[in-house]
Amino acid sequence: MIKITPSELNLIAQYIHEISGIYLDQSKSYLFETRLGAIAERLGCKSYQDFYNKAKRDLTRNIERQIIDAISTNETLFFRDKGPFELLQHKLLPEIIDRRTPKAPNLKTNIRIWSAAASTGQELYSIAIIIKELLRDLSRYAITLLGTDISDSAISQASYGKYNKFEIERGLDQRYLQRYFSLFGDSWKIKDEIRAMVNFRKLNLMAPFTSLGKFDIIFCRNVAIYFTLEDRKKLFNRIADSLADDGFLIIGSTESLSGVCPRFVPKRHLRAIFYQKNN
Repeated sequence: MIKITPSELNLIAQYIHEISGIYLDQSKSYLFETRLGAIAERLGCKSYQDFYNKAKRDLTRNIERQIIDAISTNETLFFRDKGPFELLQHKLLPEIIDRRTPKAPNLKTNIRIWSAAASTGQELYSIAIIIKELLRDLSRYAITLLGTDISDSAISQASYGKYNKFEIERGLDQRYLQRYFSLFGDSWKIKDEIRAMVNFRKLNLMAPFTSLGKFDIIFCRNVAIYFTLEDRKKLFNRIADSLADDGFLIIGSTESLSGVCPRFVPKRHLRAIFYQKNN
């Protein structure tokens, strides 16, 4: 395996920050060698300086995509932490539906939810299952469920909706498995009725995303922890711009917006914390 020098580590870390917003310091040197070493060797690189030079010269940006896929932490599972999904089912969705339901009986209720770090899709599919369980008949609703991630491979798997036995067993209730998944060889595939509810696309959260429009609920969990404080401030200020004035933001259970974005105020419902804009 190619060994990385301290100067090369700084160079590659700066490059990764530029293309993804992910900040890795000197203590993460093992990540560079374990996750990027195979790519560097496959490209015939003699050093990480050579690796960096090839990535910068690659007009196809294929090496950049490989680096992002390798360095991204796609650690996720269905109904992760449970609390946010109980919050969604018992408080946030009912409140949004009450506010958005039009008086005219022939008009649909608009609901827009964004999973900003969707990884391989388990979070957004969990949201879709909650909505299906709660509303049953979706014909009276205009539902937009968007999942975004910076990793091409993660978005590809999310869009296909196929998961192996290990991925399925992490957090998914058996009743949901039988109801919303079909056996596909030695894996499980999300059924079309749930797959049709969601949409996935690639997005770098460090890039502008105003074109996505406004959302009623935004999940942005366990991704900003990899950003610098300055980048977190910029991100959550832009998320505030993309959240409806009466909307809800859910972040990771170990995260806080204290000292990050004063535009949000924390609220508590049972065991869960959520945020609303300080209008």
